[in-house]
Amino acid sequence: MSTINLKPALGRACPFPENPGELLPSEGAEVPRNTYWLRRVQDGDALEHKVTDGDAIEQKVVKAKKGGEEQ
Repeated sequence: MSTINLKPALGRACPFPENPGELLPSEGAEVPRNTYWLRRVQDGDALEHKVTDGDAIEQKVVKAKKGGEEQ
């Protein structure tokens, strides 16, 4: 499945569907490109986030801390 980098729009909160207590972080995150997240973008709750080299390194650190797989 492909992914997309999103961050919440100013003043909005985007819960993760598999864990509603966890919100999309303000600095952005890589999420699955699926109907749920595309709807968040369409509704104005989330914005596409262009990842820079520094952001990519930071995201890998966050994934590692959360127990995610590195690729």
